[in-house]
Amino acid sequence: MKANEQTNSTNGNGRSGAPAPANGEAAERAGKKTRILIVEDEPAMVAGLRDNFEYEGYEVISAADGAEGLERALEDNPDLVVLDVMMPRMSGLDVCKQLKIQRPSMPIIMLTARGQEIDKVVGLELGADDYVTKPFSIRELMARVKAVLRRVSSQMPADVYRFSDVEVNVRRNEVLRSGSRVELSAKEFALLAYFISHPAETLSRDRLLDDVWGYDNYPNTRTVDTHIVHLRQKLEPNPEEPRFILTVHGSGYKFVG
Repeated sequence: MKANEQTNSTNGNGRSGAPAPANGEAAERAGKKTRILIVEDEPAMVAGLRDNFEYEGYEVISAADGAEGLERALEDNPDLVVLDVMMPRMSGLDVCKQLKIQRPSMPIIMLTARGQEIDKVVGLELGADDYVTKPFSIRELMARVKAVLRRVSSQMPADVYRFSDVEVNVRRNEVLRSGSRVELSAKEFALLAYFISHPAETLSRDRLLDDVWGYDNYPNTRTVDTHIVHLRQKLEPNPEEPRFILTVHGSGYKFVG
């Protein structure tokens, strides 16, 4: 189904003489619109989705390739990402993987081509919240968007994680210690978020490099150790005797916050 066909269908079914609907309700009540990021390389599809989402009361931003989509998601913190699997520069599956590492609570709906069941399975295994198969009706996509946003809204307290005097707000990409902001680099925050999402689990350096840095082989695994040192200096009461980010000798690291 083409994007303009989606838009025309929605115009006929939803707009004729009908008052503007009030969706994105929770965010509207909080004084801002729910923001949706569309990561899609077909301009007609983007235009059709933007038209329908904006009519439903959402704010829309977009990206035309996977790398730009990842960058916009990390910078703009949308409330939900609609992400096509087949994308130039960086696949939707890779974008999903990186987002779920660096922004675990950010909801993602994948768009997959008909017959690509493996994409659905892999996407869900990587943490996608739902998927829609092309061609799809705009009503189906809207229903899934609303369902995911409701589910995420009910789980919002999980966005904030506390240990000792440290508070980590995953959604805001913010860390406070005794009420004061702690400045972390993007990779330090991604590493901390990964630890938080894998509590009490021993994580090898190679796994951290693969999942946080995004590649299997890095010339020097000491880069993990360096980032661990920085996190301990910023978050541990006594960095020389860490209580939260522990070294598991011969294996890697474990977070016990």
